[in-house]
Amino acid sequence: MPKIVYESFDKLESFMKDVFIKVGVPEADAATCAEVLIDSDKRGIDSHGVGRFKPIYIDRIKAGLQSAVTKIDIIKETKTTAVLDGNNGMGQVIAKKAMQLAINKAKDFGLGMSAVRNSTHYGFAGYYAIMATRNDMIGITGTNARPSIAPTFGVENMLGTNPLVFGMPSDEDFPFVIDCATSITQRGKIEQYAREGKKIPPGWVIDSQGNTSTDPEIVLEGLNSGECALAPLGGIGEEMAGYKGYGYATVVEILSSALQGGLFLKALSDVDSSKNKVKSRLGHFFMAINIDCFTEPSSFKKTVGDILRSLRASKKAAGHDRVYTAGEKEYLAWLERKDKGVPLNDALQKMLVKARDQHGLRQYRFGFENG
Repeated sequence: MPKIVYESFDKLESFMKDVFIKVGVPEADAATCAEVLIDSDKRGIDSHGVGRFKPIYIDRIKAGLQSAVTKIDIIKETKTTAVLDGNNGMGQVIAKKAMQLAINKAKDFGLGMSAVRNSTHYGFAGYYAIMATRNDMIGITGTNARPSIAPTFGVENMLGTNPLVFGMPSDEDFPFVIDCATSITQRGKIEQYAREGKKIPPGWVIDSQGNTSTDPEIVLEGLNSGECALAPLGGIGEEMAGYKGYGYATVVEILSSALQGGLFLKALSDVDSSKNKVKSRLGHFFMAINIDCFTEPSSFKKTVGDILRSLRASKKAAGHDRVYTAGEKEYLAWLERKDKGVPLNDALQKMLVKARDQHGLRQYRFGFENG
């Protein structure tokens, strides 16, 4: 087993921010990008944290595939809605502004929604739903992505992993947040398996011949070439209701493109017909619902808490002593990690050192270098 070491949240957040600045991201925007990434690690969502900051963001900026400086245009706006164009800037910066705009509108009018086109990967989607819960609001967001999911009874990757995310405040120490892809898994998870040298479970991926594949390296290559596709939530075929995940992935695709005149399906491929890398032009949507316009927030939060506590107190299956509710495992991960920091395997350690040396950030020395 590769040795796992821990590095502090503060150091890694500061480091990522400084690397972003080195590649041209303005300081305030760099802070936003680093915050979204480290918040993922804080919650145990390692597939969208520090492990992705270099390949998904830094390398794409250097390759000219997305803009370090983010210019956001408001294309259309009403009292409760807005359409934004992110001009291929930093997805976290675009998304945070779009959700804040929805929240501000919901404060004034009860409901707010924004739709975004020409954006890039915005990190872990739950961050933006949590922005709403912190304002005693319900938060909803979704995003399309480069084609990964095959439709039920198909083998071609057509839809993105397309998360559909809901966040609701409760009277507990953490909100209810369901943040998951509409595929049975996501690329980030397969990338994590590849870093850890682990096989992926059968049934996650279907190849062009209709067979499942378990080698993460082959799958990642196949997802890029079109020879592999992720199964929708529920799995391959209809026996385990994969058509439901397929349907919800399509809902997210529509809301992430049709409202804002954005691109969709194969137009979101990050390579052209000659296999050259091209810019992503993703779409997102954000909704905020002001609870105070319906009922007292304290009453809402207590009801949510009562529902969650009742679920956790329900009868357990044999061999299990605990039932979890959405957002609970992330809160428990935070309690475990808040004093330890981010777990780093050998691959992540090497990535951090390489990024530091490439960008001349010699002031950073990581704990794993002391041994």
